[in-house]
Amino acid sequence: MKLNIAVLPGDGIGPEVTAQAVKVLKAVAMEFNHLFTFQYGLIGASAIDKHNDPLPEETLSICKNADAILFGAIGTTAYDIDPNAKMRPEQGLLKLRKALDLFANIRPVIAYEELLNKASLKKSKVKDTNILIYRELTGGIYFGEKKLSDDGNEASDICAYTRQEIERITHPAFKAAQARRKKVTLVDKANVLESSRLWRRVVQEIAPQYPDVKLDYMFIDNAAMELIINPKQFDVLLTENMFGDILSEEAGVIVGSIGLLASASLGKDHAMFEPVHGSYSPATNKGIANPIASILSAAMLLDHFGLDDEAVRVRDGVGKSLKLHITTPDLNTKYDNISTTKVGDFIEDFINNPDETNLNFTNIHLGQSTII
Repeated sequence: MKLNIAVLPGDGIGPEVTAQAVKVLKAVAMEFNHLFTFQYGLIGASAIDKHNDPLPEETLSICKNADAILFGAIGTTAYDIDPNAKMRPEQGLLKLRKALDLFANIRPVIAYEELLNKASLKKSKVKDTNILIYRELTGGIYFGEKKLSDDGNEASDICAYTRQEIERITHPAFKAAQARRKKVTLVDKANVLESSRLWRRVVQEIAPQYPDVKLDYMFIDNAAMELIINPKQFDVLLTENMFGDILSEEAGVIVGSIGLLASASLGKDHAMFEPVHGSYSPATNKGIANPIASILSAAMLLDHFGLDDEAVRVRDGVGKSLKLHITTPDLNTKYDNISTTKVGDFIEDFINNPDETNLNFTNIHLGQSTII
């Protein structure tokens, strides 16, 4: 298969983790006889610095002409602490999602057996958790009208949704549930918000088209609590933009690190794959950023194009890296010298040698992945 992949490393640790995902995709292409080409573009703070635009037209053009987009992370501390900034890195990502109509964000939350002791929750609470979050991505408060009074003392952000926006994310969520445990939980705030009441009405109208799927409802505040108390109760979580953003970040405590959470953002004509975590500016260029979420996002890219064996190979490589403690410091207390790059090297080596690969621990400091 030939794929033209746009690569947007972004800011902070984005370039470091994205480089490992690209490394893994190149290994897949070589091992399975595919042709993957990569075109790079600037977005976020790096684009503002060079072009005074968080999403330059050149980058948007690269994305529109690509088969898929591999995204890193966006934002820097300088912008995070400045509420008066007129131009922000995040505007580039929001503009890209809107321009490509990437309305469906899919975020798997899987508790790995090897990491049950790393989670902030009790092992018995986390074990066997497997959740799929369907987050609407191009509507709601992030894209609604924003106002600031002339004196700067009053502000508002409108949360607006249309029936069509809700319908087109609801159908994929129910279809996904049909292939899983056949349960959808709609997360909203229908006791207070009119937009949430519209969500309930539309989802209730659609649900009978999927009679084998059970539909539950949960308010966002209760869902945030239940996600910690009993995450195993959930199968597919369906929710609006901001609620999905918050819940998927919270899910990091279930898996042991937000550095394990991957995502796909899909539209009718375009697809983007990115880790859930942010740019984590304090860790930039220190070699401690966990690249697994970015690598698992690359696996979701392979899934999207029906390259199932290839995606399984990548995930098996991730699984073995976790089993052997070939992980960055956020997960690793056994070895203190395994860097972002070394994790990528190990998974790359596994893809090429799945039955024989292992890491010669005496060579870890040399960054060598060796067949033994």
